[in-house]
Amino acid sequence: MNLREKYQEIEKNILSKHATLSYKSRGREKEEPECSVRTCFQRDRDRIIHSKAFRRLKHKTQVFLAPVGDHYRTRLTHTLEVSQIARTISRALSLNEDLTEAIALGHDLGHTPFGHAGESVLDRLVDGGFKHYIQSKRVVKYLEKKGEGLNLTIEVIDGISKHSKGRSGDLEGKSLGILTLEAKIVRISDMVAYLNHDCDDAIRAGVIEEKDLPEIVRERIGESIRDRINTLVLNIINHTLSTDYSEIGMDEEIKEAFLIFKDFMYDNIYSNQKVKKEFVKSERVLEFLFEYYLKHPEQIPEFYFKRNDPVDRIVADFISGMTDTYAITTFEKLFIPKRWFF
Repeated sequence: MNLREKYQEIEKNILSKHATLSYKSRGREKEEPECSVRTCFQRDRDRIIHSKAFRRLKHKTQVFLAPVGDHYRTRLTHTLEVSQIARTISRALSLNEDLTEAIALGHDLGHTPFGHAGESVLDRLVDGGFKHYIQSKRVVKYLEKKGEGLNLTIEVIDGISKHSKGRSGDLEGKSLGILTLEAKIVRISDMVAYLNHDCDDAIRAGVIEEKDLPEIVRERIGESIRDRINTLVLNIINHTLSTDYSEIGMDEEIKEAFLIFKDFMYDNIYSNQKVKKEFVKSERVLEFLFEYYLKHPEQIPEFYFKRNDPVDRIVADFISGMTDTYAITTFEKLFIPKRWFF
């Protein structure tokens, strides 16, 4: 019995009957030999961490565009916070922490430069639209490793592609047909993470003050980011246990306050003109880049063309993989004239 098989036996003995056991995985699209040390979900986690798309997240916008300050979140730090919260919940519920972590680390790989502003531009310009969660699936299936993809398990790809909520009040994603409880945990942990850390960043930036949060949020969930995350995580764990895992969610009292918190963030932060004003410029940057590469697809690396997708989709694949800084640098190189020095 090798180390992987020993670990699979441990999973059988210590995880809940509701957990997704690695030896019962639905497998990969392309069959490959098993690792002698790591389970399939552990391998998926490692592949995501070592991917180029994961490294690029450190230079992609979360909410504040190119903030001057060391403590604002980026798409990478957001991903790590989601992973931490999801793993805590998963561990407490005796679910598969490795699967949870892999989904969490990969859930935003398809995000565009300039955050959701970039996503809205590509959604408008590409035939068939553009959604970052679908793009995350494209990244791991087709685009990473120069067009070979990461060949992840079906469970991880499913969780990555079904994590998004928008402004919906559906915390569990009941209509999405999500395969695993671990994926549902990542979905709700994503909300817990981004609402709280975006609020923290907004307070740091002087956009709002702590006292501006609705009273029901401060009373029921907490007065600080630390208290709010703690309250929400504990409530999700206890609620899930009380329903015998039939619902990954929150008690009605906490859920009501949480959805009010969510509406407050959309109305006062995500739609705030002070926050959004620079994104108008970033949208123009992506529009220019999209138009340019649509006319000059030969300047896009060859591996993007492996699947014979429409040119506008290939351009979107290329641009969405850019970091904020690379998009701006490329725009300057293509459209800003250089001065001559004599």
